[in-house]
Amino acid sequence: MDARPLPVPGAGPGPGPRPEPVPDAALLAADPDPKPTPARGFDAVAEAVLGDEPLGAPGDPAAPALLAEPVARINEAVKEGRIEAAADLADRTVAQASETLGPEHPEVLRLRELTAYIAYLAGDPLRAFHLSLDLAGARRRAGDAEGAYGNVRSAATAWRAVRDPALGLELGRDLVGLWTELASAGGPAAEEIEELESARARMGRLTARARAR
Repeated sequence: MDARPLPVPGAGPGPGPRPEPVPDAALLAADPDPKPTPARGFDAVAEAVLGDEPLGAPGDPAAPALLAEPVARINEAVKEGRIEAAADLADRTVAQASETLGPEHPEVLRLRELTAYIAYLAGDPLRAFHLSLDLAGARRRAGDAEGAYGNVRSAATAWRAVRDPALGLELGRDLVGLWTELASAGGPAAEEIEELESARARMGRLTARARAR
């Protein structure tokens, strides 16, 4: 399957624990303290929701006071499974915060990430995709390569949930195009080039499915 399941607040444990991978001795010798892969995209947003991570931009004390209460309410609604209520509150909070702080303020961008994640949970991968890809462009303009790559990964997750091959190809062209530009500039997108290759491979599968139709 193309889509990979994400952590959903309130979901119970799986059928059983998975065995821990045994590290390769040669790899440990070369890198005795390997760094864990950071959570990116919707995975990072889900971790923030589950951990009630507060919003707050360094040097901008007004942002937490403005957003802490509505974000806590949004997170609580998501954890309780009230996705429609969370989506409505998130949309209204983004609109209010954009008017007060500006549409590309760092905390507004984080709110928009939360809105995209909620859209994904609500079964609207198309909206989640467009929101995430727009965020990737905003973060790229701000010179935030890590943030832009995280948003591209979110867009890719939503894209893999789009089942129509023709629509998938249309969306995939925009996604792979931006992803390729990020990778060519170096940074995390270039360090995890296999993720981009996986997206390109899906484009090939979508092309075959579209032709078969």
